[in-house]
Amino acid sequence: MTDVLIRVEGRAGRITLNRPGALNALNHDMGNAISAALTRWNEDPAVALVLIDATGEKAFCAGGDIASIYERLRARDYGVIRQFWHDEYRMNSQIARYPKPIVTFLNGFVMGGGVGVGCHASHRIVGTGSRIAMPETSIGLIPDIGGTMLLASGPGRLGEYLALTAARMTGPDAILAGFADHFIPEGMWPELKQSLIEHGDAAAILAASQPHPPSDLSAHRDEIDRLFAADRLGGILAALAADDSDFGQKARKNVESNAPLAMAAALVLIDEARRDNGLEAALSREYRYVFRSVDQGDFLEGIRARIYDKDNSPRWQHRLDDLPTDGEVAAMLAPLGRDEMVWEDHG
Repeated sequence: MTDVLIRVEGRAGRITLNRPGALNALNHDMGNAISAALTRWNEDPAVALVLIDATGEKAFCAGGDIASIYERLRARDYGVIRQFWHDEYRMNSQIARYPKPIVTFLNGFVMGGGVGVGCHASHRIVGTGSRIAMPETSIGLIPDIGGTMLLASGPGRLGEYLALTAARMTGPDAILAGFADHFIPEGMWPELKQSLIEHGDAAAILAASQPHPPSDLSAHRDEIDRLFAADRLGGILAALAADDSDFGQKARKNVESNAPLAMAAALVLIDEARRDNGLEAALSREYRYVFRSVDQGDFLEGIRARIYDKDNSPRWQHRLDDLPTDGEVAAMLAPLGRDEMVWEDHG
């Protein structure tokens, strides 16, 4: 079975992620195929827009192909993993910069690498079943694929909350946070897709867009801004420990279970993205951390505990009473020299 279906139908270039049994997890070949299709259609007058969706109801894409990455990590085949991220990030930038409309239908779970494919598009559609998240700190990684830029663009300290808790957003939450644009119930998607295919006119999306239910997170904006106001992880942990609300205690439990080094680095990256909110700059900063994460940090241990052994008892390098220093965080985020991301001649 082909992992990604690529074809032209009517006025639309169509990309369908097609690994429903793996929740459409993104592998290297899939990312390269998406990039190649976008390159072909860039100058094709027959293609007015690009439509990206997924097979199955459970997930648009629940992340990168962690099973494959884990085996590569155990074999210390670090170069292959780094190349996957390098090529994936260039594909993420290609989607964001694309000169034609790209419409993504974000059904079910949309996490990590799925956010990279779905949430840098020009027209991002969610429905009642959409569940979007950046859960990387729970496996010892930082929010990547341009995630720090998306997180930085949300209101207040919502980005810090989402990064450190790995909380799942509903469709309305994702619109609030800047990860999506339009709420359209899934029952309306087939008709909308057909219109886009026949006419190639993205205006049909606005016509179909519906008022969305209230965002669950909107009711907690004040709490989020107060509890996640500190610039450093230690300050956020202290604020959560001093808060006895149900919301605060749930957030505390989630934060305390995630990797301290990754969370501390995520806070720095979100702050930098807030001051320099270009996607390629964010991707370059993120790449420095993930490049090092294959043989440093907590990534291997996070995958082991959360996904492979599933004991949910990761042994992080740092404890809550021994948080990473600013120097340790800076070392993970320092420029890579000749291994830095390269964007020349990228389109």
